[in-house]
Amino acid sequence: MPPDGAASRDALAYFDTLPPVSVSDMGGLWRGRELPTGHPLDGILEPAGWFGKRFSDAETVDPLLFGTPDQLVAVNPALVPIGILLRAPFLARNPVALAVFRSLRTFMATSAPKARLRTVRYRGSESAAMIYDDLPIIDHFRRSPDQSVIGAMDLRGTDAPFMFQLTAVAKESERV
Repeated sequence: MPPDGAASRDALAYFDTLPPVSVSDMGGLWRGRELPTGHPLDGILEPAGWFGKRFSDAETVDPLLFGTPDQLVAVNPALVPIGILLRAPFLARNPVALAVFRSLRTFMATSAPKARLRTVRYRGSESAAMIYDDLPIIDHFRRSPDQSVIGAMDLRGTDAPFMFQLTAVAKESERV
């Protein structure tokens, strides 16, 4: 995995060396972790309580899970003010704003899937990608040597992707 604090250019160079991931390999619950690269969204998700993502099947994806494994809340990404976060990320890092988000996330919850998985060509490789239903975002995935998955969130209008790592927690069929 790229070192924490790697520049976007270096993180993408590392990403490009990684092998593709199949859609079927993405099934289950995944714990997320930000990979800081200087992107405006760095340092926003984890303090807000981001847990990760859940891929029930190719058509049923929860792209934004918050909370703990015992109390996960699937948040509707369309209700997250991504434009404001990109223009003024310091607002989301404010302790008061974080507390407000934590108290409001149950009102932003959804029981409907908000993304799907497809194989997509990105940066010269065909690999699994998560396509958001209501936003111009595609998360592209590659397999890391430690068997985690490195993600590059490609958001229309940004110069570089937001980078993150996903580590499998358990397959849905193994969860109680």
